[in-house]
Amino acid sequence: MKKIKLNHSHLLRGILLTLLLALISGQIASLPFFNIMGIMIISILLGMSWKRLFGVRGQAIAGIDFSSKKLLRVGIILMGLRLNLSQIADAGFSMILIDAIVIIFTLITIIYLGKWFGIESHLATLIAVGTAVCGAAAIVAVAPLIKGKKEYTALAVACIAILGTIGAIGYIFIYPFLPIDNQAYGLLVGSTLHELAHVIAASVPGGNVSSETAILAKLGRVALLIPVAIVMEYLFNKNNNRDETEKATKRKLPIPWFIVGFLVMSCINTLGFIPDAIINILLIISVYCLSMAMAGLGLSINFNDFKKVGIKPIIVAILGFIALLAISPLFLLLI
Repeated sequence: MKKIKLNHSHLLRGILLTLLLALISGQIASLPFFNIMGIMIISILLGMSWKRLFGVRGQAIAGIDFSSKKLLRVGIILMGLRLNLSQIADAGFSMILIDAIVIIFTLITIIYLGKWFGIESHLATLIAVGTAVCGAAAIVAVAPLIKGKKEYTALAVACIAILGTIGAIGYIFIYPFLPIDNQAYGLLVGSTLHELAHVIAASVPGGNVSSETAILAKLGRVALLIPVAIVMEYLFNKNNNRDETEKATKRKLPIPWFIVGFLVMSCINTLGFIPDAIINILLIISVYCLSMAMAGLGLSINFNDFKKVGIKPIIVAILGFIALLAISPLFLLLI
């Protein structure tokens, strides 16, 4: 009995630490400039800083692990309430086609660049998914499916955070000089930037039309997280099982329950079963669950692991983003 009580105490200690860091991150994210980075990015940076400055006691590890894994999945499921599938369908075939081109092109390009630079396949895939789909949320959703290391997840998130922030600021500065209308500008922002926070911030100069188009294009990419996650899991499981028996290789494709939950929440939101006020509350819970997971991830990172990886992943992330920007004029022709 005493042992169970002690374990619960250890669990609570780690969870409360990640909650504290998430709450502080929420306050920081409300400040000018930091709102471009977003609460999840700041949470992982705070978690890493906390571990660097104060360390992590062994009693808190169970709770940190709980936040990193269990609360992560809860946050992803609730994130499905952000999607209204009917709006994406109403946007027309061209918008869906653009999102599909963005994701397929980016995944292939960055994974290929990763092989060319000799980067570990899990890390290259996480950078590719974060760039192609929806930043940190996509990375943390796919990482457990392909069994990526925690340091790979953190490095991929950091790359996306830096590039997305630079990209958002860059778009704001070049907006007055672009020979396109506000709708086209919104499409450009929504189909190329990494995080939803980046998209929202960068689309502001174009007004309401730009913001609505940008968010819609971005949410279309978020919706495609489901097939991307399932395909990535299949590919990595297939590669890992090459030497197993024929029976093991022919096993059914495992569909992760939290991705199914994400789809169910999207359908519930689309059908309007839940009042908007409750959806807004659940989305806030989703954000903080994901932020606690990011804080937990940061608290689990060993800085020496970053030194081992080197600068090559950052170069690949930059080149992948540049390649995506290079084909962006095609999106304007399609729309």
